[in-house]
Amino acid sequence: MSDKEEAVEQTTAPEVAQPAGPDLTIQDLQGLKTIIDVASARGVFKPNEMVSVGQVYSKLEAFLTAVAAQQPK
Repeated sequence: MSDKEEAVEQTTAPEVAQPAGPDLTIQDLQGLKTIIDVASARGVFKPNEMVSVGQVYSKLEAFLTAVAAQQPK
């Protein structure tokens, strides 16, 4: 294939649309934290689930605190 043919192929190749990224915001994560708070206050989680729920909650809380610290006041 010649350089000219290669250039034509490159310019006529169809553009592939980039898939939209996940639409998850800091507000969504704060909402999840609130959901966990409410669910645990209502006794939704079984005792054997509390460790894993607590671990996820702690990670979420640490992440939200770090993000809040980076935001300009």
